[in-house]
Amino acid sequence: MHATDPDITLHPVDHHPTTAWVARPDGAPRMGVVVVQEIFGVNPHIRAVASRFADAGCLAVAPRVFDRVAPGTELGYDEPGIARGRALVGEVGFDAALRDVHAAAAWLSAQGLRAGVVGFCWGGSVALLAATRLGLPAVSYYGGRSMAFLHERPQAPLLLHYGARDPLIPPDHVAAQRAAFPGAEVHVHAAGHGFDCAERADFDAAASAAAWDLTLAFLRRHLP
Repeated sequence: MHATDPDITLHPVDHHPTTAWVARPDGAPRMGVVVVQEIFGVNPHIRAVASRFADAGCLAVAPRVFDRVAPGTELGYDEPGIARGRALVGEVGFDAALRDVHAAAAWLSAQGLRAGVVGFCWGGSVALLAATRLGLPAVSYYGGRSMAFLHERPQAPLLLHYGARDPLIPPDHVAAQRAAFPGAEVHVHAAGHGFDCAERADFDAAASAAAWDLTLAFLRRHLP
């Protein structure tokens, strides 16, 4: 078991208050992880991811980036949720999301921990940008909007997870990202989009477990 405190407040550089869900390990944390949401908010899936990191000995922080436009929003994996989530991330934008990630990393630094970033779907593309723009080790799970950033250069280690049957990220997109980021670790799993999320139709337990093991190994290598 581990403790959670869902009510901490982060302090981004633009002074926009953002709350975050925090999951704490039982003992002293081995490393810090910023967990970046999908388009569905810091919902049960993202909180479960943070809790898994806490169970693995990490101090995990999931900033609620929707606080900037619609505080408290959590969405389901249905058509209304998808439509609303797409609208909200369009309002928030990548730059504001990165400010929240930076604030979460600063909070972890104040606890004596260097942060890694792990993001999913839209958050996977935010994680990629955390490596290119913030210099933070990052893991991107099926970052569906990453093609716009092929010109950027990672300033920290980067791990990319894809699904071989993902219609949103076809093989040519994977190949383009592999070519654009030759120093990145790239893993293509026999699964569809959203394979790590048990609430999605494409959840794949084997792919989720394999990606989890690779993610933890990556973070342990690259975080002091």
